[in-house]
Amino acid sequence: METTRAPKQIAIYMHTLYNGGVERVMFDLIRGFLDRGIAVDLVLDLLVYSPFEKILPEGVELVKLEAHSPLQRVGKLRDYLATRRPHAMLSATHFANETACVARALARVKTRLLLSEHTTLSSDIANSKPGSLRTTVIRWTTRRIYPMADAIIAVSNGVADDMCKVSGLDRGKVITIYNPIDATRLFAAAAEPLEDDWFAAGAPPVMLAIGRLETQKNFPNLLRAFAMIRAGRKVKLLILGEGSERAHLTALVEELGVADDVRMPGFVANPAAYMARAAVFVMSSNWEGMPVAQMEALTLGTPVVSTDCPSGPAEILANGTYGEMVPMDDPAALAGAVERVFAGARKVIPAAALERFNADAITERYLGLMFP
Repeated sequence: METTRAPKQIAIYMHTLYNGGVERVMFDLIRGFLDRGIAVDLVLDLLVYSPFEKILPEGVELVKLEAHSPLQRVGKLRDYLATRRPHAMLSATHFANETACVARALARVKTRLLLSEHTTLSSDIANSKPGSLRTTVIRWTTRRIYPMADAIIAVSNGVADDMCKVSGLDRGKVITIYNPIDATRLFAAAAEPLEDDWFAAGAPPVMLAIGRLETQKNFPNLLRAFAMIRAGRKVKLLILGEGSERAHLTALVEELGVADDVRMPGFVANPAAYMARAAVFVMSSNWEGMPVAQMEALTLGTPVVSTDCPSGPAEILANGTYGEMVPMDDPAALAGAVERVFAGARKVIPAAALERFNADAITERYLGLMFP
């Protein structure tokens, strides 16, 4: 690796690239840093395959550490920091955060370190195996290791409150910075042509959901709600995303008898084109952090129906002011909320409320912490 190559240099550190919202948030921040003439390395422990590799922000340098064990991750990140010496490093998600803290301490560099937490730790713990060491590790490292960083960032107040409650970390040490939405780029992506018969003029309305096909998103809840709605009207359901629950969800679609009206095409590079044309955006999650897709749907003016899960939706939708909110794991309630949207109950978010997600302002907040 070469030494520092620009007046300002930032490292973004993640374990790998999955196919979700955290990657999209990091990519938006990277674009903002690059637009300001700052060099950016995207540092990953490893990368087997991710469609996000094909849509890396132009100008970012991808650094693969090829680190497979916790000790390798610490050692190779330490070596990267000692050699590259970036001015600042932003890590994302819990175990990357703790690795970053230890690696920077061992490297003995002046790199400013920002940690970012993107989900509710209590939900992560609750969904771990009973008696798992993971629970103890999460609580201890958050309380003892996170304070080694220069700044601890949560993507919502709910995530911040939950993190401190779970770990005993001082709430005053955690800064809330919402995920950024680049509205100009989002509207440009939404305006791109979409060749899909489901969105042709006169076609039945399409319910849209976006997310990794994992337990967290509770797509079975959505599928059961969809079956209830479809029993009384013509409607389609499109779920964009990939994950380990695909086989289970496919079987449930068949069991519910809705296979002709449900599609799960996997990851798509431009979900905004679908989002802008959908009749309603539906989120059925059991837990979140600050769901980017929901924020984008609001920005594009697509009606939103969401579970009131911890955390993020209540902050985004102002407790139901800007979208329909229903209890978790209640398909009848979810179906009823979608039906209200179909009946014309549209809730509109004012432009001033969208400023909370302004990408330029949020990028500047991060830079203010990196270069105080």
